[in-house]
Amino acid sequence: MKVLITGGAGFIGTHLSRKLLADGHQVIVVDNEYNGSRDNVPSGASYVHADVLKPDEVEPVFKDGIDAVCHLAGQVSIIRAFSNPVADLRTNVEGTLNIVQLCVKYKVPRLLYASSMTAYGDTSNVPTPESEPCKPDSYYGITKHAAERYVHSTAERPDIGFQFDVTSLRMFSVFGPGQALDNPYQGVLGIFSGKILRGEPLMIFGDGEQTRDFVYIGDIVEAWALALTSKEAAGKIINLGSGRSLSINQLASHVTTAFGYGPGQEAGEYQIDYAPNRPGEQRSVQADIQFAKAVLNWEPRTSFAEGLKQTIIKAREVYARETEALAKGDVS
Repeated sequence: MKVLITGGAGFIGTHLSRKLLADGHQVIVVDNEYNGSRDNVPSGASYVHADVLKPDEVEPVFKDGIDAVCHLAGQVSIIRAFSNPVADLRTNVEGTLNIVQLCVKYKVPRLLYASSMTAYGDTSNVPTPESEPCKPDSYYGITKHAAERYVHSTAERPDIGFQFDVTSLRMFSVFGPGQALDNPYQGVLGIFSGKILRGEPLMIFGDGEQTRDFVYIGDIVEAWALALTSKEAAGKIINLGSGRSLSINQLASHVTTAFGYGPGQEAGEYQIDYAPNRPGEQRSVQADIQFAKAVLNWEPRTSFAEGLKQTIIKAREVYARETEALAKGDVS
């Protein structure tokens, strides 16, 4: 298949590009490089610098003909959404609508949408199945859920004149090699790793007993690849998580231990500071992944321990390379 990946120069998009190329697909990456970098794009993929908020920049890709879109481009920070809700709304909803409208205009038969666990809001039904009503309480979660509804409502329209198969993949806390070490708005495991490598205290918001479902990037892109060619996945909304949960305190313990430290604030242990809760934070998060197993014949195969090991190996490599470049003055 000829597949367009929006946001393909970011963390998940880079791994997905590699996976689809390995599976024999032709890949075109579109990215505005706000969170990603063209240096991340695999050599086998075509690259177009474009913004989903500017459909005239993206449309030439559609004119050349494509078989499917993996729509990953978006604003990904819960906190940034509160500080700039209009930008969050525009990127996540208007940007998605632009891609959907181009799909309709050029009759692209397949679209996968990167949805989020935040669509559920702070539910008490944990592990959370796809049937749980969505009541997002963060601005970010609201935009992800709204865009999801636009995607599926468009596919159900009787007037578009072709079979438009869409699937929303509600991803939980994705982690793995290549996560940013210096971006406070991205994944917590990358943030923790970066702080430890720089010798900075870890910061936990709230009491640290809030839980998350951490799922390895290799398992995530396997699910995307399966969904891309699955007829059973058409029209479906599917959770992608590990089916396990860890508290942020437990995560901090695992990460500091993996770096050779003890966790906590006692003498000889790695310093962890606590700050007040932030708005929009879900208290208890764990995916029910039975539907993904049934529809995609998928389940995560990477243990958290193994995923953490691979993530830290890469983090050390990246940090050493960046430190060496900085020492040589080889940075812009």
